[in-house]
Amino acid sequence: MYSAKEAGGDVAADQLRSIVERIERLEEEKKVLSDDIKDVYAEAKGNGFDVKILRKVISLRKKQPHEREEEEAVLDLYLHALGMTGGV
Repeated sequence: MYSAKEAGGDVAADQLRSIVERIERLEEEKKVLSDDIKDVYAEAKGNGFDVKILRKVISLRKKQPHEREEEEAVLDLYLHALGMTGGV
């Protein structure tokens, strides 16, 4: 017969195993999604789109408008300070 401590250890081991297995499944799903994203970028490149610019567009779309405006203002300030022309 198990003591309370041993029984708790079995429960903890089962819980740990479950957590590890869930993480492993999610990591595999993440890899599949990552591969799918690479395929879409390859398709875009094959259709003549600039992948570097697409990645930038995706990054910008994740930000709130005020965050983009602040970044653009700081970038413009730095470019002017360096004697470079233009904004973003």
